[in-house]
Amino acid sequence: MQKSPLALVKERFKDKEGLINAVKALATADLWIEGVNEGKGLPRVSNQKLLHLHDVLSQVKKEHGSRAKLIDAIVTAEKRSKDADYKASLEKKNTPELYQIFSAGQKRSKAAAKTVAKTTAKSPKAKA
Repeated sequence: MQKSPLALVKERFKDKEGLINAVKALATADLWIEGVNEGKGLPRVSNQKLLHLHDVLSQVKKEHGSRAKLIDAIVTAEKRSKDADYKASLEKKNTPELYQIFSAGQKRSKAAAKTVAKTTAKSPKAKA
């Protein structure tokens, strides 16, 4: 059975304050565009959302280093490196949304590669 978000917070960070501090440490200018309501702030965000945010920011920092490099990876993977408007639209999106776009693109490319491999394996071999 899957653990509750509160149990995960206690296991990984001891308490919610520790999780908030970990998210704030990752939320540098390289990985984060400000989108938190100043009146409410991170303490009012649910544990599940904070855990997801921490996981995504950690993964992006480990794999790409910054939002800009993640955006470049998305643009390159989709073969739209010359499309400045597309890149500008990606720059407006938050990091978790960008990471989701990147992950979906990777899944699509793997599925396409499998399809190509299957079709080439099934095609009749040329007889000499």
